[in-house]
Amino acid sequence: MAHFDERSGYIPCKTDWGQWWQTNEEVYIEVNVPEGTPAKHIKCAISHKHIRITVKGQTVIEGDLPNTIHADESVWTLEDKKFLRLCLPKSHVGAENCWDSLLVGQYRTDPWTFDQMEKKATLQKFQQENPGFDFSGAEVSGNYQKGGPKLPDN
Repeated sequence: MAHFDERSGYIPCKTDWGQWWQTNEEVYIEVNVPEGTPAKHIKCAISHKHIRITVKGQTVIEGDLPNTIHADESVWTLEDKKFLRLCLPKSHVGAENCWDSLLVGQYRTDPWTFDQMEKKATLQKFQQENPGFDFSGAEVSGNYQKGGPKLPDN
């Protein structure tokens, strides 16, 4: 059985080094590294609130995370000696904990991308609450902020 993300795709935030995306439970980072890079040239320092990634001694990503993660459950892999992929499990899960940036003040999503991330997180939440239904192709209307519809200002 395919997972929700495999059926519905993902909403990436493109960066100069690659991209990042998220589910309700995890944040994924994909870093493009020079082809042929061996794993011994990669250093990933991950704590519950901070991350630092270096490739061949050059810092690619460093900063504070906008929310806490389970650092001891985080993993990274080097694929085809050209893609570094990280999975960071969120400490606080749910559609209402959608990150609008990868790091505090860095790699912020544009408003449209963040709206799409929140809508996808809401559909994932519906899927988890109603396992007999398939929400992967469903659409959610309205503007979202922090896991729910944005209410108009009066």
